[in-house]
Amino acid sequence: MHCMSDTLAFMIADTSRLLRRSFDERTRVIGITGAQWRLLFTVSRNEGQNQGATAELLEVEPITLCRMIDRMEEAGMVERRPDPNDRRAWRLYLTDKSRPLIGQLRELGDQLMEQALQGVAADDRQRLWDILNTIRTNLSAGADQQEATHG
Repeated sequence: MHCMSDTLAFMIADTSRLLRRSFDERTRVIGITGAQWRLLFTVSRNEGQNQGATAELLEVEPITLCRMIDRMEEAGMVERRPDPNDRRAWRLYLTDKSRPLIGQLRELGDQLMEQALQGVAADDRQRLWDILNTIRTNLSAGADQQEATHG
């Protein structure tokens, strides 16, 4: 069973890598890099969040995120606004220019998932979703518990 766990973890990680690479190729056509679409999606799901929390979600160093935001702000894609509770912090928002891109990115993502799930029956798709959601919940609960114990 131990070998099965290693194989399953590898399969999930490799599938994730292939999905991300394929999505990066699709987004390049509309002029968006992988780092940019990840930032745009993260901000769209968490508008008004500060840069530090956004860096954690993206799993990048704050200075790396700062440079990304500088470029995206210059391009008119994201906007920094002062944090009313902390004068040193900035909160991130999408701009009117980037909002239509979110729709395009979602459409590209839907097309990619249709391709990836070709030949998988609807009930199997739902079962896969349920299983992955359970795995994510189990791992999130474990991480939260570890943080509480060791944090």
